[in-house]
Amino acid sequence: MDALIEEIKTLIIQHLNLEDVDPTAVDPKAPLFGEGLGLDSVDALELVMLMETTYGAKISTSEVGRQAFATLETLAGFVREHRTK
Repeated sequence: MDALIEEIKTLIIQHLNLEDVDPTAVDPKAPLFGEGLGLDSVDALELVMLMETTYGAKISTSEVGRQAFATLETLAGFVREHRTK
């Protein structure tokens, strides 16, 4: 499995206090919001800040955010392309 995906998965679970989520059970291709990981709009704001502070990857618009936060795979791809840290 991709090391960056695993790192981001762990960061999300810890930062959002998703205590009932087993990291090994999270599918990197599943949606982060709704039926997948079950995140909501408040979580999205926290993720924007987390990606910026951890990786320097800035989400500039809501459309960019929707694309980047579709799945763990798309988020890892976004971080790879935009990380500054």
